[in-house]
Amino acid sequence: MNHAIIGKSVTRTDLLGKVTGEARYAGDIDLPGLLYGKIKRSTVAHANIKRIDTSKALALPGVKAVLTHANVPRVLHAGSPHPRSASVTCDQYILDDKVRYWGEGIAAVAAVTEEIAELALALIEVDYEELPAVFTVEAAQLPDAPTIHQTGPGGNLVLAPVAFSRGDVARGFAEADLIIEGEYEGGRPTPAYMEPNVCACRWDGNGNLTVWISTQTAFMVRGIMAEVLGLPLHKVRVLVDHMGGGFGAKQDLFQHEFLCALLARETRRPVRMEYSREETFVGGRSRHPAKIWLKQGFRKDGTLTARQARVVFNSGAYGSHGPGVTIVGTSALLSLYRCEHIQLEGRCVYTNSPIAGAFRGYGVVQTYYALDIQMDEAAARLGIDPVELKLKNAVREGDIAPSNHALIGHGLEDCIKRGRELSGWDARRRQARPPTGALRSGWGLGCEMHGSSAYPGIQEQGNAIVKMNEDGTVVLLTGTAGLGTGAHTALAQIVAEELGVAFDDVSVVHGDTDVVPWDIGAFASHTTYMGGRAAQMAAAEVKRQLLARAARQLDVAPEELELGQGAITVRGDGMRGMTVCQAVMARKGVPAAQLVGTATYHPTKSYSFAAHYVEVQVDIETGYITVSQVIPVHEIGKVIHPVGAAGQIEGGIQQGIGHTLYEDYQIDLRTGRSLNANFVDYKMPLSMDMPPIHTVILETAPDPGGPFGAKGVGEDPIVAIGPAIANAVYDAIGVRFRHYPIKPEQVLQALARQAGTPTV
Repeated sequence: MNHAIIGKSVTRTDLLGKVTGEARYAGDIDLPGLLYGKIKRSTVAHANIKRIDTSKALALPGVKAVLTHANVPRVLHAGSPHPRSASVTCDQYILDDKVRYWGEGIAAVAAVTEEIAELALALIEVDYEELPAVFTVEAAQLPDAPTIHQTGPGGNLVLAPVAFSRGDVARGFAEADLIIEGEYEGGRPTPAYMEPNVCACRWDGNGNLTVWISTQTAFMVRGIMAEVLGLPLHKVRVLVDHMGGGFGAKQDLFQHEFLCALLARETRRPVRMEYSREETFVGGRSRHPAKIWLKQGFRKDGTLTARQARVVFNSGAYGSHGPGVTIVGTSALLSLYRCEHIQLEGRCVYTNSPIAGAFRGYGVVQTYYALDIQMDEAAARLGIDPVELKLKNAVREGDIAPSNHALIGHGLEDCIKRGRELSGWDARRRQARPPTGALRSGWGLGCEMHGSSAYPGIQEQGNAIVKMNEDGTVVLLTGTAGLGTGAHTALAQIVAEELGVAFDDVSVVHGDTDVVPWDIGAFASHTTYMGGRAAQMAAAEVKRQLLARAARQLDVAPEELELGQGAITVRGDGMRGMTVCQAVMARKGVPAAQLVGTATYHPTKSYSFAAHYVEVQVDIETGYITVSQVIPVHEIGKVIHPVGAAGQIEGGIQQGIGHTLYEDYQIDLRTGRSLNANFVDYKMPLSMDMPPIHTVILETAPDPGGPFGAKGVGEDPIVAIGPAIANAVYDAIGVRFRHYPIKPEQVLQALARQAGTPTV
C-alpha cells in the first residue's frame, strides 16, 4: 500500500528550536527569586548516621534552608515509579539515617547561588557509625553478609528468585550430542546522557506545585511526588518540554526531585537542582552488572535440545528496576533460538554499590550477550557455520515469545539472510585472510529480538486526543515523552496519514500533565507502537466525523467519500468534492465544525528482530580492538520515519560498541568509592571512533497491533552489537571472551596464554 506521509523522512518537528537554541530544557528555567539546591553526599558505603549538625551551614549568609532525614517526610517509596513486574520494591526514603552506598545523598541545601550552596555542604558535620559493606553479589549472598535492607525476602535479595521452565531439561541434555556450558559477565556501563538530571520547583499561594524536569515519565513523577508529599494529583503539575537523552534511566525518581520540592516549600521560593556530571554517575543509574551461567545441549546437526541458566543481577544499594530487569532479562532466554526444554533462574541482589536501574535493553543486553556468544561457541565445536546454526534455530512464525504470545512472521530469519547476502559472509568465510602487520581481522554475527511494550509485566495503555481546527489544521495532544528521538514527529506523521492532510498541518502538544492525556512514559520501545496507535485511533475518529459532515454537504453517504491530500472527493466522481478546510469551516447557516477524537489503546506485545554483521581488526601488539564496519539488519514492521529509525539504530550501535569495548563505571571494591565518575576517566566511543554503518531496515513482518503495522526500534540495536563484536574478535584471533568490556590488556593477556607465554 502506498502512503503519502508515513515512510518518508520528513523534517523533524523539533528541528528549528534545537538548531536555533530556542528549545527550552529544564536547566534553562530561570524564575524570579530562584534559589539553587545542592546535595551533600556520603563518604562511606554503609553506615548509620549518628549525628548530623547543620548549624554552621544555616548560619552561612545566603543559605535559606537545609534538609536532613530529621525534617523531611519519612515515606518509603519505590525509586522506580513502575517496575516492569508486579514486584514493586519500596525501599527508599527521601533521606534516611542510614547510608547504603558511597555518594548517597544525606542532606540538601538551598542558597542564593550555587557557590554558596556548595560552601554550605562543606559546613555540614556528619558522624558515622560505619558498618561492614559488600560490593559483589557473591559477598552479599554469604551467610554472614551484612543486611542492607530489612525489606524483601532476606539474604540481600531484592525479590524472591524468579524461575521459568518448559519441557524436561534433563531429557533435553540426555538427547544432546554436545553440551556446552560457560560463565559470562557484564560490567557497569552508565547511560551518560548529555543533559544532567535537573528539575525546578515552585509552589503558588494555593499550595499547587509546578515541577519543570527532565524525565521520561512525567505522569509517574506527578503520581509518586503527590503520594510522598501528601498531595492530590491536581495539585502537582509536571512540565517536560525538551530532553537531552534518558536511555531508560530517567524513568526513576532519584532524590533531587523530592528535595527540590521540599526546599521550595520551606523557603517559599522557587528552587532549581541540577546534578553535576559526577553526580549523574554517583547519584544516577547504571546498567545492572550481571553474572550468567549458561548451559546448552545440541544434536550433531545443530538442533538445540536443552537450555539451562542461572542469572544474577547486581542491583546496587536499592531495588529500582531490579525486579523488572530480572524478570525480563531472565525470561528473554526462553526465546531467540528455539529450544524445547528450558530451565531458568534469575536473582537480583542488593550490594553497597551505586544503584542500577533501567537502561536501554533492560536486562536483555546481558542475557543475549551470553546466549549469542555460546551459540557461536557451539558452531565452532560442531563444525557448523555460525550463520547456519543460528538460522536453523531462529524463532519464527507461531513460536511462543517470552510474553507468551505467538510470534508473527519470520523477522529473525529475514534479518540473518539479508545480512549474510550483504556482508558477503559465505565468500569471506572461504577466503584466506593473511595478517597485515600486527592487525588481524575477523567477522562476527550477533542476533536479537525485543518487545514493543512492557506487557505482561505492566498493563499499559496509550492515550491521545486529536482535534481539527476550523481551517482544517490538526492538533495532537499526547502525553508521550520526547527524549530527543523524534518520536513526536512520527506521531504527527501517523495522524497526518490517517486524516489525509499534509504533515505540516499537524502540530503536537505535549509535556504538560495539566493539559495532555495520561501516559505511562517513554520506555520499552513502545512510544510509536502504543502512543502512535492511540494517535491513529483518535485521528480515525476525527476522520469519521469529518466524512460524516462532508457527506451531509455533498448529499452522499460517508462510505462514498475518499480523503487524501487535504481533499474530500466522491469516489468515482473526481469533480465532486471539497477541501478539508471547506468541510469544517463555518458557512452560511452552518457553524464551524468542532471535531475531536479521543482514544485509548491497550497493547499486548510485538517483537522486532535484528542481525548485526560486524568486522573488527585486532592489533596483537597493543590489544586494541577496532570495529571496522557494521551491517545492521533490522525488521521493525512498517517504518514511520526512516531517518529517525536509522538514527536510533546507529545510536544504539555506538552505545553497544562502548559497552563492549570501553565503558565500565568502576568502584573501589574495598571502600565503594567511585573511581571514574566523569567523562575524562569514563571512556566512551566518540564520533571519530565510529565505523561505517550500513543500516538496512526490513518491513517483512508488520504487526497488526501497531500503527500501520509499525513496531518498536529504540532498544533493539544495543543488544545485538555486543555479541557480534565478541564473535568477530574470536574469528580474528581465536580467543573467546565471555565478558564486557573487552579491554586491550585482557586481549594481550589472552594472546600470551594462547601462545604459552608467561604474563606479568
